Parts: sequence; structure tokens; C-alpha cells
Amino acid sequence: MYIIIVGGGKVGRGAARDLIDMGHEVCVVERDANTAWSINNELGEVALLGDGAEIHVQRAAGMNRADVVVACTGRDQANLAVAQTAQTRFNVDKVIARINDPRNERIFQALGFNYTISATTAIVNAIEQEVSAGLTRLTQLRSTAFVLAEHVIPSLAPCVGCTVRDLDLPPHTVLALILREDDEPEIPGPNSTIHAADVIIAVTQPEHEHALRLALTGES
Repeated sequence: MYIIIVGGGKVGRGAARDLIDMGHEVCVVERDANTAWSINNELGEVALLGDGAEIHVQRAAGMNRADVVVACTGRDQANLAVAQTAQTRFNVDKVIARINDPRNERIFQALGFNYTISATTAIVNAIEQEVSAGLTRLTQLRSTAFVLAEHVIPSLAPCVGCTVRDLDLPPHTVLALILREDDEPEIPGPNSTIHAADVIIAVTQPEHEHALRLALTGES
């Protein structure tokens, strides 16, 4: 299998070492030059220098042909962005993500992460067993109380140019991710700006889907 590991720290490097020993083709994406050099020195030319959350780096790594993507950086935002684009843009079947801060577990779960890990052995075991439950489809949430809604922002939508804090979002609604063509995914904060053609992925309750659509697109 071809496996891309984003994050060349202790967890990522250990998983790469074991998987290479098992005969898999591995690419480790690491943004720190010294760490990438160290990985290449130890494991051969398997490290790609770059930010694994950026689309052009993911393309350079060959994510379009990856059998498995492992997001195991020390930054949960990066892991979430990598996992989402691996699934939605590159159609990777098996995606495994590391959660560093337990407070972020709920958003990972809401976005369909039924399989999260923190240990090197868990990564290797998951890949060897070809775990396919790493990411479910966007509409299949663990909790039936919430749904994922995906909206493309029209050019004339009233929210274009507004920040997230300016939006009249319904209760119990969170904007989880913004996808832009040829740009890295963004986990929006209060000051994030909405642009035309943005793909907004939000977590909300079924009874608030209409209000969310109205707030984002201006369409009833």
C-alpha cells in the first residue's frame, strides 16, 4: 500500500519505520527541514519537506493515489484539515487522525472521525488491518442529534465579505471548515472572512438547516 504520513515527529517517524519494514511504500510530509533531513538520513528518501495541510504539498506527495493517509502532527487543526481534504478532495478511503487535545475530540467526532489514535502501534495496526472506518461520509455523524451541512457560497450571497462573527447563525451551529480551490483548508475563527465560492462545512441540528442555509446563501 501507498501510505502518506503527515507529521514526522515521534509518532509519525515510528509508524513510518515500522511500515517500511513491512514492505509498504511510505511518504512522510514534514514541515521542519531538520526533521525531514533526519528522517531521510534514517529511513531513506521518504520525507517530503512542506506543510501537509497545503494542497500543493498534498499533490506533490501523491495524495491522489494514496491508499491510507495518517494525520499525526502535533496540531489538531492541521490534522483535521489534512483528513478532510484527503477524504473530500482526494477521495482517500482510509484516513486516520491523531487528536492531541481531548477538548477537540467532539469536533473530530462530529465531522465523522470514528477512528482516532495517538500511539504508533495503533497507527500500524490500523493500516495493517485496513481499517475503513477512519472517516465516514460527511452526512453520517455519530450523533443523530447533529448533521453536517455543506454549502457553496454564491457570488451575490449577503455573507460574502463578512466575518464569521458577523453571521446570523442559528443556535447549536458551528462552522467547522472552509475549503477554497487551490488554497489550504481553513478551520474558521470569529475573524475569518467568507468569500464567494467558498465551500462551508458546518455542524448543526436538523431543525436549523433552513436557517443555516439562509444565513450562508441568502436562499430560503
